[in-house]
Formats: sequence, C-alpha cells, structure tokens
Amino acid sequence: MSSQKNKVFQICSTGRSPWFRADGSNTDTYVIGIAGGSGSGKTSVAERILKNLNVPWVVIISMDSFYNVLTKEQSIQAHQNNFDFDHPSAFDYDLLYECLCKLKNGKSIELPIYNFSKHAREDKTTSIYGANVIIFEGIFALYDQKIRDLMDLKIFVDTDADIRLARRLQRDIAERGRDLHGILDQYSRFVKPSFDDHVQHTVKHADVIIPRGLENVVAIDLITKHVQRQLNEKELHLRWDLARNSPTDEIPEDITVLPATNQIRGMHTILRDRNTPRDEFVFYTERLSKLIVESGLGLLPSEPTTVTTPTGELYQGVAFTSQICGVSILRAGGTMEEGLRRVCNDVTIGKLLIQTDPSTGEPQLHYCKLPQDVNKYHVLLMDATIGTGAAGLMAIRVLLDHDVSEENIIFLTFLSAPVGLNVIKKAFPRVKIVTSMVDPVLSKEKLWIEPGIGNFGDRYFGTEQ
Repeated sequence: MSSQKNKVFQICSTGRSPWFRADGSNTDTYVIGIAGGSGSGKTSVAERILKNLNVPWVVIISMDSFYNVLTKEQSIQAHQNNFDFDHPSAFDYDLLYECLCKLKNGKSIELPIYNFSKHAREDKTTSIYGANVIIFEGIFALYDQKIRDLMDLKIFVDTDADIRLARRLQRDIAERGRDLHGILDQYSRFVKPSFDDHVQHTVKHADVIIPRGLENVVAIDLITKHVQRQLNEKELHLRWDLARNSPTDEIPEDITVLPATNQIRGMHTILRDRNTPRDEFVFYTERLSKLIVESGLGLLPSEPTTVTTPTGELYQGVAFTSQICGVSILRAGGTMEEGLRRVCNDVTIGKLLIQTDPSTGEPQLHYCKLPQDVNKYHVLLMDATIGTGAAGLMAIRVLLDHDVSEENIIFLTFLSAPVGLNVIKKAFPRVKIVTSMVDPVLSKEKLWIEPGIGNFGDRYFGTEQ
C-alpha cells in the first residue's frame, strides 16, 4: 500500500535536442494545465496525452505535491479527517509558481514529496530537469491567475459526479490507506462543496473542455495533434547554423591557448599521427591533459596568504578561495578525467552524455549526472575538441540551468576551431576557455576540424572501425 501520491512521470526515451537558441538563451517549455474535480480522470488524460504525443523529455507534475506544510493543530485535524484538503488555501501557490517558472525557463527543480499518511512533506525531494513539455494537473490547476499565465494550453476534464466519487473511493482506499467511512464523510463535508464553490467555476478559464475524461478519445486526439503542430513550429536547427553563420575566423582575445613550445607541438604531432598506437595515444593524451588542467586551475580566484617555511622564513603566496569539480562531456571529454584526477586527486566529477543525432546532425542530451550542489563550485568542463561549439553550448546551458554562475565555468579542451570558440564566447562571454591548440579550419561540409586529430574518443578507447 502506498502512502504517497507523487504523480511525477518523466519520459526521456531519446536524447533531448537543443532547447536553446544560438545566443545561449532558453526557449520556453510548452506547458499544459489540466483541471477538474477529484476523480475526474485528470491524471489518466495527462498520461494519454503524454503517450500520444510521442515526444521525449515530457514530465507530468501533480498539484498534490504542493500541499502546504501543516501547523501542529492542522496536522491533528488532518489525522482526524477534519482538515479540508480540497480548499484552495490548502496549497502552496508560491512554491508551485516558482517550480513551474523554473521548469518553463529550462531550469532544474527539486519537487516536494507529500506523504498522505503522515499529512506532511517528506525531507527528500524529486529532482526534475529537462522538459520539452510540462503537463501540470490538479483540481485547482486553473484557479490561480499567475499559474494560468504560464500555460500554453488549459484543459478542464468534466466527468459525472457519481463516477468521480467511485474513483475517489477506489483511489483513497488503495493508495492512501483510508477507510470507507472517513472517505465518504470527507467527501460530503469538503470535496463536494469545494467542487461546487471553487473547482467548477474554473471551467471558464479552459481553452478546451473534455467531457467524460479518458473515454473521449476524439477530443484527446485533437488536443495531441494541436500540441504536436505547435512543438514542430518551435523546432530548432542549431549545429549547421552555427557553422555557417560564424561571424569571424579570428580567435577571441580572452581564450587561453597553451604556449606553442616544442613540448606541446611534439605531443600534438604524436596525437595527430594516424599511425600512433593506442597505448602511446593514451599516454600522451593524459600527459597533455595535465598541462591543460594546470593552466585552467591558474584561472581560479585566489587571495594573498603568508606561510612560514621550514627555515623559519615567511613566504608571501596565494591560496585558492573556491571548491572545484569536474564535468566531462562524454564520450571524448572522459579522456581528460585521468589528467584532472592526477592533478586534483579527490575531485568530484559529473558527466553529461551529449551525442550527435545521425539523422539531423544536432547535439542531443542523453544523460545528466552532476555533483550535488554543483552551483557552489567552480566547474572544470571537459571535452576533447570544440568544433562548431554546439555540444559545448549545450553543456554550458545545462550547467547554467542548474544555477552554476557563468563566470564559474572553465572549459578545458585539447583542440579548437575559431568557429566554435566564437560561438561559445558570443553566447557566454564570461566562460573561460583553455585549449592546447587552435586549428584554422572547420570543414563546412563535414564539420570536421582541419588538419584535426580524428575521432578522439574512438582513438583513446580503441573503438575505431
């Protein structure tokens, strides 16, 4: 028996295509609001729309997650079935608005979890990030104007009162551990009056009314097609546009490029040679990555400090003032992890899996696992190359969506093209970039860096065909 009702469904069946523009700004996520009486079939309609849309990265959020924290007296009333959970005042609209705003703007959120047996919020939360479509459902989904203003489509599910009561009985007994007498008493005292006085009136705010709920297949199908058309109109084509519309082939002034010493050029000669054996490629990759990491660490904030040497003399030095973590863009960015660990042996490393969609050429986010409280760190973002800048742009956008400050991101890479460097610096001018070398050409046909270094991940991990 479940004591929690946390209807958070997230579909991430394929990678997430770019949700941001070439200038790095987010596009608004499409928000659908579904209201209706208790037991009207709101969740079932939401799930059917989600299934019919066949769009990845869709999340369903229930208003039940946003019940107010009860006082001691209210908690006693709730356990005695004397607290009205079906009144508009039972919900935390400020927290609800904050969460929906963040999701609509592409940010990550921590969704509260409400325990209906304890009548209290749990200490833990559910992390949600990355939604192309948000479906928000609840009895008062259309009640508050500032919540309605976030919605692109507003739906009211209209179901017969007897059917709603039967569904509520079944749900509350099975999912919330309540007894029949308590449910009927609560229904007559709170649920029905609330529907008549508050919920029913919100139908006037709906763009679409669905009679009979899930049974109305035609209405749900029409809604789905309408949403699909609107999503198709918002589809972005990023990577090729970035390559074709780069404003200049000049290297931005504030890029840190390692000095072209014989040591650096010698390592690049070995790494670029198509005949270099894999074990040598791995060795010189890790050797070069340490130099890049050391250069990146030199960009961290510091403050003067004085220490006493073993000879008893004072030394005027510096101390770093921030914590660091690493984030690698898989797969090729993982080749820099060993170099980072050898320089900072206890560093925490997060991972982003960004791969190119073979049918469109667009980068897609498939996996996101960042260090806890990543927004409190300076982040060393790692990728093997910066070509068009599309993958780097996506990775930086993910970090910003998790509230990492732009100036706290240091992007480390082996090889870059001016196109990608300009793309990233134009979108995110406060991001610092460290590269060991810059090649002059990005092929407009294949989007390869030339003369280049080949497929870095395949050569490092031995997966060349």
